Amino acid sequence: MKSGQGKRGMVFEEILNTANLQYKNKGVALISKRATPIKVLQTKGVHILKAVWESKSTVDYDGVYHGRSIQFEAKTSGKKRFDLNMLTDGQIAFLDQAEKQGAISFVLVEIRPMNSVYFIPNNMLQKYVRDSKKGGRKSIPLDELEIYADEVGQGRGIVLDYLAVVDKHTKALSG
Repeated sequence: MKSGQGKRGMVFEEILNTANLQYKNKGVALISKRATPIKVLQTKGVHILKAVWESKSTVDYDGVYHGRSIQFEAKTSGKKRFDLNMLTDGQIAFLDQAEKQGAISFVLVEIRPMNSVYFIPNNMLQKYVRDSKKGGRKSIPLDELEIYADEVGQGRGIVLDYLAVVDKHTKALSG
């Protein structure tokens, strides 16, 4: 991991956390950041001095929206593409399994050079992953995100109204 890479998505995460709080306060949805389980090895008073990941995390966010489970991963890319290796095989499988069980599953990716956020539905993600395993691209370039994914913006009084895009996709699936 390059220096500072671990913190590159912190601003994006704060925006998502704010959006989720706004959704909660408006009674629209209940979505939370999922904590990564750690095992504490050493403490001094109330401070953790040494810890390890207890288990691999699944996805960043989960919750309930219109009575359905919602599961998604959030990533920040410093390039004009979304590299598929930013997701673990476990996360890709989890999103697909969750959707097969009736959940709304997707990835939100911030493309930092463009100051844009894109909604990548699970079916699109799975197609790119399958293609990459057959020797295809290992990323989704910006021009394809602009065509096949949905850009997420501010709306309805929400700082990043990604549920507006979820609504569009769930109506397309049911209608």
